[in-house]
Amino acid sequence: MKDYVLTPIGIIHSPVKNIAGAAIQPTAAKGIAGYVKIAPEYVDGLKDLEGFSHIILIYYFHLSQGYKLRVKPFLDNTERGLFATRAPKRPNPIGVSIVKLKKIRRTILYIEDIDAVDGTPLLDIKPYVPEFDFQKTTKIGWLRGRVHKVKKMKADKRFK
Repeated sequence: MKDYVLTPIGIIHSPVKNIAGAAIQPTAAKGIAGYVKIAPEYVDGLKDLEGFSHIILIYYFHLSQGYKLRVKPFLDNTERGLFATRAPKRPNPIGVSIVKLKKIRRTILYIEDIDAVDGTPLLDIKPYVPEFDFQKTTKIGWLRGRVHKVKKMKADKRFK
């Protein structure tokens, strides 16, 4: 397969300095404030973004090295297929977080509910639009009966 090169458009800054102890999803990071510093050449693309209460951050898990196709995810101790989890160690270590956009000042996006580690390279931003992005689900696989644990669960060293 062909290789592709992605260039970060900015850097995510958060109080989360280590993977271990971090919230494992944005819903478990309620109220955690951070900011995104956008590279100057991309600032013009922020026009009209402030009209959205939430944004989708797509980023590179820069601390993630290697991967396994079977993993024990944070909310379970049973080995699962990688693609049935949100484990950060992946063939293409890309993360996605929906965060609250508080304000924009020049090259800085002030955000809340951030679960990314400080210094994470930002690949893209998309506005969150409930009519486009929210899907009523009927099945959540092995996570059934476990999702309620997400707010109490913190990342450990299993994916370091």
